[in-house]
Amino acid sequence: MTTPYPERWAQLDVTLAHDWLTGMRGGERVLEILCNGFPQAPILTLLHAKGSVSRTIASHPIRTSCLQHAPAIRKHYRYYLPLFPLAVNTMGRPDGDLLLSTSHCVAKSVRTQPQTRHLSYCFTPMRYAWLFHREYLAHPAKRLLAAPLLAALRRWDRRTARRVDRFVAISRHVQDRITRFYGRESDVVYPPVDTDFFTCSTAPREDFDLVVSAMVPYKRVDLAIDAYNATGRALRIVGLGTESPALQARAGTHIDFLGWQSDEAIRDLYRRARMLIFPGEEDFGIVPLEAQACGCPVVAFRKGGALETVVDGQSGVFFDRQEPAALTAAIEACAATDWNREAIRSHAERFGIPHFVSGMADSIDRCLGRPS
Repeated sequence: MTTPYPERWAQLDVTLAHDWLTGMRGGERVLEILCNGFPQAPILTLLHAKGSVSRTIASHPIRTSCLQHAPAIRKHYRYYLPLFPLAVNTMGRPDGDLLLSTSHCVAKSVRTQPQTRHLSYCFTPMRYAWLFHREYLAHPAKRLLAAPLLAALRRWDRRTARRVDRFVAISRHVQDRITRFYGRESDVVYPPVDTDFFTCSTAPREDFDLVVSAMVPYKRVDLAIDAYNATGRALRIVGLGTESPALQARAGTHIDFLGWQSDEAIRDLYRRARMLIFPGEEDFGIVPLEAQACGCPVVAFRKGGALETVVDGQSGVFFDRQEPAALTAAIEACAATDWNREAIRSHAERFGIPHFVSGMADSIDRCLGRPS
């Protein structure tokens, strides 16, 4: 199905901004849809690792910051975090009708010319500065040493929020953070799941459960591993990240690490798995919706964006404490439930691409002061 983009978008002079282009994750899926809606728009970004994003994104003019040629930037860009506030000012200063940023770090801080309006689609306020300090900086000494830098980044992040004319949050959970951290109101437009690609099949469910996640601390893949180590049940884990070696060392032989997988392979796993395990607190989380679009139930931590994407008893089961025993009890409850694939998919369809485009069109019109 072709996504119906508003005809009025073709009349706008738009620049897109994104934190960095180093892979195709949830944020880049959102950017890709906006690239299709604004096919002539240039993209401003801190750095671009060539070959790491889709052809749709790569076909746009991409303007990078002074960090583009920094040593080992592609692999270790997070180490350059203290330089991000300076680097963002070297990405360019749009002068058209609209700057549309998709941001969880610095893209919302791009400066514009006075006549240019700025709409920021906010995945979360700057995650490294405000959230998950214990997960990212596990050792108390690291947190102590990083405290002055993080405080400075929070001040900068709050101050540069004034460069945005209108915010759009990806969930009510993130909308609350924007209010608390920036003192700003925001619309809510949920990120889209491609329900034309992620679909149900008639294949029988098999005797394994699934995790699809980046291997980083706040995703809490370690919790899933501990629960499945205790039960001995089969678990397959898709994804890569800095925590991969430690997580593999932690896991029993019945836990398989599949590394990077294509979208087609992940769809096949969603269709065959008993359930998807989603153990972390997420800003929104597109993976549970992809699984539900394939008729796969979800076991999720009862906090964050999952509360807006999973329906307890209809499309999944929640657990209340990030402890192996609580997760195991939810897994057992999920396994004992007779799930209706079509009912699960029907819920996911509420988050399809047309709903996202319609919501963004309304927010763009509000930002520009135009009637919808």
